[in-house]
Order: sequence, then C-alpha cells, then structure tokens
Amino acid sequence: MKKYSTRSVNIEAAEWTGKTLADAISFCAANNMPEFKVGSLKGMTGLIIPTLEGDHVAQRGDFIIKGLAGEYYPCKPDIFHMKYESIG
Repeated sequence: MKKYSTRSVNIEAAEWTGKTLADAISFCAANNMPEFKVGSLKGMTGLIIPTLEGDHVAQRGDFIIKGLAGEYYPCKPDIFHMKYESIG
C-alpha cells in the first residue's frame, strides 16, 4: 500500500456538553449549526447528527466538526485532540 499524509486544512468544531433539547438549540445557534435533535440511537443518547453515512450520536464531550463540504459529523475527544490543535 502507498502511504498518504493528511493535508493541512483548517476546520470548524465545537464541543458538545449539553443534555437537553434546549441545550441543543442553544448550542446549534451559538455555533451556526443546523438544529440537531437530542435523542437515542443504537443505545446511545446525545445529539443526533445526520451525516453522509447516516445518523450518528454525539455524546457529551464529543466534538462536532464541520467538514470541507459543509457536512457535520461527531468525533470522540481523544481522536480530536490527536488530530487537531487550536489555531485561535
């Protein structure tokens, strides 16, 4: 297999720390995101994020990343901190 490196790209992301629908509405508004819902999916409760691969759950502490094509997806904090660092 060939080896590849990640291109250096700036992203936008926010850490989800809420619990309720009211928290979700405030979080989404404060971060210029669509209004995601709070609910349960596959035994997990949190912010339901529609992604290109289907719905995913962002649990408390997960980061919501805005992708290059304007899509959103959740990322676990340990992976997020290994891959990204703050630039501002």
